[in-house]
Amino acid sequence: MKAKNCIIFGGSGQIGRNLIRKLTKNNYRVTVVTRNIHQKSYIIKTQANAGYIDVVEANIFDESKIRNLFKKTDICINLIGILFEKKGGNTFKNIHSVWPSLLAKLCKEYNIKHFIHLSALGINEAKDSDYAKSKLKGEDNVLKNFPLTTILRPSVVYSVDDNFTTNLMTLLNRLPFFPIYYNGKTKFAPIHCSDLTDIIYHVISKNIYPKIIECTGPEIISFKELLEKLQVLISKKRFLLPFPLPIAHLTARFFEILPTPLLTRDQLRLLKYDNISSGKYKTNSDIGIPSVRFFDHEVKKYCYMWREGGQFSTEKYLDDKNQDNNINN
Repeated sequence: MKAKNCIIFGGSGQIGRNLIRKLTKNNYRVTVVTRNIHQKSYIIKTQANAGYIDVVEANIFDESKIRNLFKKTDICINLIGILFEKKGGNTFKNIHSVWPSLLAKLCKEYNIKHFIHLSALGINEAKDSDYAKSKLKGEDNVLKNFPLTTILRPSVVYSVDDNFTTNLMTLLNRLPFFPIYYNGKTKFAPIHCSDLTDIIYHVISKNIYPKIIECTGPEIISFKELLEKLQVLISKKRFLLPFPLPIAHLTARFFEILPTPLLTRDQLRLLKYDNISSGKYKTNSDIGIPSVRFFDHEVKKYCYMWREGGQFSTEKYLDDKNQDNNINN
């Protein structure tokens, strides 16, 4: 079978790295665009065999350089997104709205077979969030400019390389209490990174073209339940302290001063809204690729790094022994 050419923007993140392995293993030649080849290329190049991957350094808004890449590709995948704004052009508008619009126009101009654009779940309801509004505007832009776009809206994506479960376990490990907002009732349908990359590959390989697909994991978990699960997994007991909104806003304003804020006011607004399937669009189950990885089972594989004693902890030994017994039985 002739190898198809695929270009990925945002390939150095947790989703990108998993996706590169999946695509190249299945005879796709992948070009990954990064803004810092010296910092990122050694990570990216280890994800595939030589000859199946190429790393290109470019500013994503350097249209002349980006344009050249579209002359020899069949599929374009955009995984670029930010959770908070930074100075120097990294605004929600630029990254989530302007940039996808540029990609969609290039896809149309060069007659690309498929454009996969990663968005986010729950953005329709979050009318007061700048993040959500920029994501929605980006979706509108790509669909207007290139109808053969498939927009994927995942819930929270987790894995050993994420910034979600790993940060939460770090904070639960260090803090005597943990603040929760809106009484921890916000619902999530966390999806493992490998399940999400399976969905992307399925959409590409089977030539599936629904405009929007909501990507969710196999279970719905509230934020409070999620924190309780993580506490059990790392063998910690922390007091979950409900924060009144005025105090939450003050702490978020303080965190925004940090280079990598733990929480922003915009993220606090997002937490008001459930991050689960809306029922208005097709889901990954509807297209024949349901998620199969459960939160507790997957996080258990790497949570020992936050336990007392690490991989040599008593809890990990007992878990491994129980798994061995189950296999033998």
